[in-house]
Amino acid sequence: MDFQVVVLAGGTSEKLSPLVSKDVPKALLPVANRPVLSYVLDLLEASDLKDIIVVVEGQEAARLVGAWASSAYLDRLLVEVVAVPEDIGTAGALRAISRRLAANDVLVISGDLVTDVLPGAVAATHRRNGAAVTALLCSVPVSGPSDAASSGGKDKAKKPARLNIVGLDITRQFLLHIVSGTDVEKDVRVNKKKVRAVGEMEIRSDLMDAHLYAFKRTTLQDILEEKEAYRSIRLEVLPYLVRSQLRSSPSSGEGTTVDEIGNAAVPFNSHLQYLSQHRILAPSAFKKDLLSTGGTYRCCVYIASKSKYCHRLNSIQAYCDINRDVVGDASHLSSYSFSAQNNIIHPSSVLGSKTTIGPQCMLAEGSQLGDKCSVKRSVIGRHCRIGSNVKIVNSVVMNHVVIEDGCHIQGSVVCNNVQLQERAILKDCQVGAGYIVTAGSEHKADSLSKKVERF
Repeated sequence: MDFQVVVLAGGTSEKLSPLVSKDVPKALLPVANRPVLSYVLDLLEASDLKDIIVVVEGQEAARLVGAWASSAYLDRLLVEVVAVPEDIGTAGALRAISRRLAANDVLVISGDLVTDVLPGAVAATHRRNGAAVTALLCSVPVSGPSDAASSGGKDKAKKPARLNIVGLDITRQFLLHIVSGTDVEKDVRVNKKKVRAVGEMEIRSDLMDAHLYAFKRTTLQDILEEKEAYRSIRLEVLPYLVRSQLRSSPSSGEGTTVDEIGNAAVPFNSHLQYLSQHRILAPSAFKKDLLSTGGTYRCCVYIASKSKYCHRLNSIQAYCDINRDVVGDASHLSSYSFSAQNNIIHPSSVLGSKTTIGPQCMLAEGSQLGDKCSVKRSVIGRHCRIGSNVKIVNSVVMNHVVIEDGCHIQGSVVCNNVQLQERAILKDCQVGAGYIVTAGSEHKADSLSKKVERF
């Protein structure tokens, strides 16, 4: 299959502060004690897509990712790590490496995607339909769309719910309309000519753009060159292609009620029943073969079944959710073998008297726990030193962390080399690398980090 693969691995996203740092870029954030990028690379290997460009923002982040990939995938994958400037967006990152693209088609994947949908299935659908672009759409995770997930800490509370609104043809092969991050209070407006041209359009709000796309190379390169201001694939490149595919289509027949600029208004109610029932806009003039024969571009979709797992690590809440899932209901993604107690305790770890490690937990090599500790639904990294009477619930503790006697940690993320002094309490917190939480202190919904120079 003549596909070139580009993985957009990001850099040091502010949305993930203080989890990311100059020493741990986003691509190397641990999910169940494995770098998140490894989930995408393993998936590509399973689809026999082994020639991969990994694009990383920032020279130092690229160096760290390159060193890890060359060791972890030696003799398995041909991974070329390319550094691009920071904060240029996904379209900007593709534009920066555009000259390296030579295959007929390009598979573009976000490096923070954790899924069991094989990229090869999307590539095959794209090739079969002769599409300009094919996008993977997945069911919205229980916690909400990845792009709407909260950034954690004190900002969790009051962000408005946001949705991806997509319009599909009756065969659910063609993408006719897409609006990302739409406020639920607003109406959705669909171009009248487009509805008339295709005859029926199914409006959906239960699908998430997974940031996995197959592009026709020449189409992608032309748009990146022509639209120099475009920074985002999801918000600009994909909607542009969708708008363009029916630009030359005829308009006839009676359509839905429209506003003064020729758009059909699709109302919401407070429970989004209109969309959750997959309502169809259906004018009288249905052009059955229009999408297969006409239009400027052909935009297709691959819709994953509801049984598939699909989540992006693009917020602190998503990071917590994915770690919980990969050692829980989606444990097949971890590549680990779980015990009869449905947990993973490395043989080199040491447990004190009356210490319990519950189901859906992971304890990595070299870590030690004192007496009467309790760990529930949590991931503990390598070479941690944990005292006695410590409780850890629904949390992620990374590597080389010291937790002294009597500490309680709930719903929190504790990064590398943190020290919690005795009787410290954390609830819904994020603690950056190397931070010292003082004895007896209590923190709730706080983001704690050392003050360091900008990087």
